[in-house]
Amino acid sequence: MLIGQYEHTIDIKKRLALPAKFRGELGDKVIVTKGIESCLVVYTEKEFKIMSDKISNLTISQSEARSFTRTMLAGAMEVNFDKLGRILVPDYLKKYANLNKNVVICGLSNRLEIWDAENWNAWTKEAEKGVSDIVSKLGGLGI
Repeated sequence: MLIGQYEHTIDIKKRLALPAKFRGELGDKVIVTKGIESCLVVYTEKEFKIMSDKISNLTISQSEARSFTRTMLAGAMEVNFDKLGRILVPDYLKKYANLNKNVVICGLSNRLEIWDAENWNAWTKEAEKGVSDIVSKLGGLGI
């Protein structure tokens, strides 16, 4: 299971080492795509297939479905690990997520998120203020 939060850096050649703890579960290559809150999402090939199958079942007559499909699938890139467990973050994805040198990699069960460290800190600070409201709303889901 992919869980935890790790601080890493993107080197001058736009390479990012994913935590060694995750690499065994990820395989030789991963799919990186645009996330929802200006972050990147990393999927194994298997998990990306599951997600893309769900997206492909959305109706193309709805503009929101078309936009989401374009964002997630056209924005995706298959990347391989190098010998040191690093991936190359494509420029367009780096720009989308405003990634600078310092990043936070978050394990979220079946995927990873990659955040610019400053953006992650700002997001978590704001999100933690509303945790009790969120828990109340999710209570109906049995969480």
